Amino acid sequence: MQTTTVQVPTADGTAEAYLVQPDGDGPFPGVLFFMDAFGLRPRLAEMAERIAERGYAVLVPNLFYRNASGPLITPEELADPEKRGAAFGRLGPMMQALTAERVAADTGSYLDFFAAQPGVSDEPVVLVGYCMGGRNGLRAIAAHPDRIKALGSFHAGGVVTDAEDSPHLAVGSITGEVYFGHADNDGSMTPDQIKALEAALDEAGVTYRSELYEDAPHGYTMSDTAMYHQPSELRHWTELFALLERA
Repeated sequence: MQTTTVQVPTADGTAEAYLVQPDGDGPFPGVLFFMDAFGLRPRLAEMAERIAERGYAVLVPNLFYRNASGPLITPEELADPEKRGAAFGRLGPMMQALTAERVAADTGSYLDFFAAQPGVSDEPVVLVGYCMGGRNGLRAIAAHPDRIKALGSFHAGGVVTDAEDSPHLAVGSITGEVYFGHADNDGSMTPDQIKALEAALDEAGVTYRSELYEDAPHGYTMSDTAMYHQPSELRHWTELFALLERA
């Protein structure tokens, strides 16, 4: 397996990214991995490598490339709930800067770069996203339904809002399968918001599964944070690998 840090050109600059490829010549099907708000770090490289072990090439771009590169948060901030909350004061404006238009444009750049890599299949990819990466993954598959054939979204927040560009309002263009693993008692994705998302998907005729992970806090997959919940992390791998096999 080969894990390298690469530079992805976009219309607004250059995004650093992890590129993970299995050993061999390929071509390997692609998985585009959208990070959580805490950015590129060893935990995300570890998760990408676990996916690559199954025979997939994985690209993990820094979605905040317009604002920052390198480490975005310290291990102490990840582990301490109070410090973690304070870190969102820095990260919040970066999250808000990722508009639907920017996500759509950036995703096109990521896909172009990914498909041009030796050993990577030029077929449509599967996208997996965590926390804000799940929300922006929904925007991405809606913007590029011909290039993204499935989405796995885990503990995503802000998928349903009162804004005119709420991600759930754009699902009518999706042609692939989507899976949502919602965190229990998640203030950023309430039961009413989950119902609104499911209603939008039903109305659009999207093939989907939407499941609640009981006792799981927001961020349950991230073992380097205070929100980690091992049973839910393990369940997420089962569902993600099943989605990859179906797609």
